[in-house]
Amino acid sequence: MYSGRTTLSKFLIEQLQDQQGDEHANGQLAGLLVDVAAAIKAISVATAKGALADTSRFAAATNVQGEMQVPLDVMADELMIEHCEWSGLVAGMASEEREQPVQIPDDFQRGPYLLMFDPLDGSSNVAMNVSIGTIFSVLRHPGAGVPQTSDFLQPGTAQVAAGYAIYGPATMLMITVGKGVHGFTLDREIGNFVLTHPDIRIPEVTSEFAINTSNERFWEPPVQRYVAECKDGSTGIRGRDFNMRWIATMVADVHRVLMRGGVFMYPLDLKEPRKPGRLRLMYEANPVAMLVEQAGGRATTGRQRLLELAPESLHQRVPVILGSSEEVQRIESYHQAYDDGSDKPFRSPLFRPRSLYRAEA
Repeated sequence: MYSGRTTLSKFLIEQLQDQQGDEHANGQLAGLLVDVAAAIKAISVATAKGALADTSRFAAATNVQGEMQVPLDVMADELMIEHCEWSGLVAGMASEEREQPVQIPDDFQRGPYLLMFDPLDGSSNVAMNVSIGTIFSVLRHPGAGVPQTSDFLQPGTAQVAAGYAIYGPATMLMITVGKGVHGFTLDREIGNFVLTHPDIRIPEVTSEFAINTSNERFWEPPVQRYVAECKDGSTGIRGRDFNMRWIATMVADVHRVLMRGGVFMYPLDLKEPRKPGRLRLMYEANPVAMLVEQAGGRATTGRQRLLELAPESLHQRVPVILGSSEEVQRIESYHQAYDDGSDKPFRSPLFRPRSLYRAEA
């Protein structure tokens, strides 16, 4: 039935064989990504069981982010570590669920890569049986021996691979090694990820956006302006209707963007002034931004390309705006206009949406 279909391991061999660099290192990267995929299969099995999953040995607690874990958070975290620590391909790992990097046991060989991951994105949706996911990022270990926290603090441009899995009606793996974005679907009958969505491209133009509007009163004016224009639809200055979607699982919202276009926003807001953003740069923003850019989209804080941010800490939070390039560029231009004061007509009550007067786009 699957004669001629490309499995993940075959795909990685083909993608990396002509990649610049040492052939042995490329083989090691392929091996690490196969290990990550094996962990994702195990997590997929656990999440598919829902309330039937035996999580009794996984004690949930408040994690380093100050968030209450569910037992599946802990299970997914341990599954990723168990599948990747022994193979001699990673020098160290870092998880969103742990304050400090994961040390490879002394009796295991260390490899040339650093693996960072969010083991279960959207875990607050587990009880509602809504799609959740796993996000990962691969960096080269810049030194030798046991990696220090500083070794992980590399900009997103340094990533050699990134991806995510989404656990929905089917389990899908979206992956990039810097040569486009490719989607694989898990065939449970043969236990393999099979290439089903090659060379994914995000449409440049979209009429769909994803944002949590319950935070609208805390947004900066550039985001308020953009969303107000979208909500005005065909009667406003955009001249067309927009759809709004929000799942509250980053992987699921971004997956929709990759599959059919759109904009995903978790912008800077004033709800918690001590936090410059909601999403984690190293575990969420960077890997997803790499995927989006490799698919022809754009990823920004509103003021800076996400992949160029210099990380300051392992669990740093940042604003995230990403998706179809034309819309993201428009949002960036609104931030620029706000910062330099040239958007003043749009701050006046006379020019607010649905007023007597309306400024032109």
